[in-house]
Amino acid sequence: MNSLLRGPRRALVLLASATLLTLGTAATTTAEPDASIVSRTPGTGRSLEITVHSPSMQRDIALQVLRPADTRTPAPTLYLLNGAGGGEDAASWSAQTDVAGFFADKHVNIVIPLEGAFSYYTDWQQADPGLAENLGNNGRNMWATFLTEELPPLVDAAFDTTGANAIAGISMAATSVLDLTIRAPELYRAAAAYSGCAMTSDPLGQAFVTLVVSLGGGDSENMWGPVGGPGWREHDPYLQAGRLPDIPMYISSGSGLPGRHDTATSPRLHGDEKMLWNQLLVGGGIEAAADYCTRALQQRTRELGRTDIVFDLRPSGTHSWGYWEDDLHRSWPLLAAALGA
Repeated sequence: MNSLLRGPRRALVLLASATLLTLGTAATTTAEPDASIVSRTPGTGRSLEITVHSPSMQRDIALQVLRPADTRTPAPTLYLLNGAGGGEDAASWSAQTDVAGFFADKHVNIVIPLEGAFSYYTDWQQADPGLAENLGNNGRNMWATFLTEELPPLVDAAFDTTGANAIAGISMAATSVLDLTIRAPELYRAAAAYSGCAMTSDPLGQAFVTLVVSLGGGDSENMWGPVGGPGWREHDPYLQAGRLPDIPMYISSGSGLPGRHDTATSPRLHGDEKMLWNQLLVGGGIEAAADYCTRALQQRTRELGRTDIVFDLRPSGTHSWGYWEDDLHRSWPLLAAALGA
């Protein structure tokens, strides 16, 4: 949810080289390495962790890959994005859902980034010192470039895929999913967005985005420029709904009212009453806001004549993992049909 740094950086390199040649000094430059898989570590079952070098971010990125049972036959790929924690904490698909078991009998590669916290998986206009300090990286966030340009060719080559891709994400990343499909309309055959807010330049959306980024110590103006400016409008899937590609989409939200996963007996709450009340109050409020955005997007896409978007608007449910696991299960037939899986 291209790099604005490449142009100035290239100009400075050329200027420095010309100056050195004028002085009669041989100039030596070191090119940034191409995107590449720098390590592969087997995990449990058919899971493995790979590390990919990103030239645009000038650092290595960790990802989890779930392989199909039959690796002799090419399989399509589903890119599955975590929420605000970016998979860098316990709030991740692998830790909170049955993702490994659910896909165990399905012929598809699942690729899950294990970084990207508070980044909205977008290209930032500037490096962010707050995120750099709190996340222990260099503060460069060029996630759209990484996810749409650098990573897919590596995955296709390393895992002998069919070249068919889909993308899905929750919460923060649900917004990113829609933005990424606009950025790379030919890359994905289907998309799913669970409990996101597409209205990033609306006052409510601006407040929500700013809050999420600030939770990581980041400054949202480093991401898209001044709040309410052109950068925010450019990355607003509601405003840009006419640019959403003509691919099947599944977009969901709950009302924020308590539902079947909002009880003390939920396995993710471990009987903790404080966690339950947090899920009901905070999670309920966040989901109500996501529901407002989702209903607005539904109306907008209907006005545009879109008939290939499934909106699953639940009468209950908070902003929590039980519902996102359900969403993944319910959206899979749509994703699988588009992928040929």
